[in-house]
Amino acid sequence: MAVNKNNSKTMEANHRGLSFLATLLFAVLCFFIAFPLLAGLLASFRPGRELVQNGLAINWDFRTMTLDNYLYLFGLGGGNSKIDSAKYFMWYKNSLILTILTVVLTLLVCYFVAYGLTMYKFRLQGFLFFMVIATMCVPFEILMLPLYQEVTTLHIINTRAGVILPGLCAASTIFFFRQYMQGLPMELLDAARIDGCTEYGISVRIMMPITKPAFASMAILCAMGSWNNMLWPMLVFRDTNKFTLQIGLNTLLTPYGNNYDLLIAGSMFGIIPILAIYLIFQKYLIDGMTAGAVKG
Repeated sequence: MAVNKNNSKTMEANHRGLSFLATLLFAVLCFFIAFPLLAGLLASFRPGRELVQNGLAINWDFRTMTLDNYLYLFGLGGGNSKIDSAKYFMWYKNSLILTILTVVLTLLVCYFVAYGLTMYKFRLQGFLFFMVIATMCVPFEILMLPLYQEVTTLHIINTRAGVILPGLCAASTIFFFRQYMQGLPMELLDAARIDGCTEYGISVRIMMPITKPAFASMAILCAMGSWNNMLWPMLVFRDTNKFTLQIGLNTLLTPYGNNYDLLIAGSMFGIIPILAIYLIFQKYLIDGMTAGAVKG
């Protein structure tokens, strides 16, 4: 009995030590992750010339903090603030519309592709899925020129369709949906068919509600990717009135740093949509990410 007690105390001490090290490690990681965000937030309340002189730094001197940058952002400042504010919110609206369309269409297309590759057994099923996954191994920089020629040939350059269509069938999203669906009971399909439900009804009315966690998880990731995407929209869009927020903010960068006030405040304000999407779908996020990890 004494030996068992000593072993249990030793195991408990080891567990506490590992827990402390894990907590310390994650605390350090959280600091490095939160540092740029906190530095940017503090810089958004300071004059742009101070950012040019000192760079991004965590400075807790509240005497130099003002709301002038955000007043300028909302067109409440002097000079050209209303013009710059109009441009900013035009880019903001373009990003919102593009992100919503991309997320909705990508989730629908990838869901039905994954549904067909999972719920139906047919010849070349494994080969087709392999071809889908193989596209994940090709860097976007290699596909960039062929895709540009494609959208030019289809006459959808400088349109939202030119930005959305090339990435509509995302291999990573298809893979995630398929992994999630493999953990669902196939008996649901047989029961629905016996009850006279159509194949379309089974996929939309029965299977789609069950995959809500997968939809929520992929909605967050797709929204982040679309909202932060700058390279491909910059190649497709030619009209400044169609620029997204990331492209528009990039045009504010000048060697003289005369637009850093709007740039920093606008960057911080641009975090809100992604943060809102995460808060809305966070209750489904863990379920969606862990689904399919354990079988049996």
